Amino acid sequence: MFDSKIIEVDGVFVGAAIITGLATSLRFYATHESVRSLHNAILPDLAALRHHVTATFRRMGRGRACLPGA
Repeated sequence: MFDSKIIEVDGVFVGAAIITGLATSLRFYATHESVRSLHNAILPDLAALRHHVTATFRRMGRGRACLPGA
């Protein structure tokens, strides 16, 4: 790992974008259950990764299944 960027959606930490040895790609490390399906996904840039993660997080109900009482 060379560097990483925190990925938050609506104030919720959902994972990190990890710059791989290939300078042209980022690997997603998922920490939130709602985006677990994207764990280790490789995308070409940070904007694409954030867009994909945000769409998945919101489609999965903003992580409601992980909240107490949900």
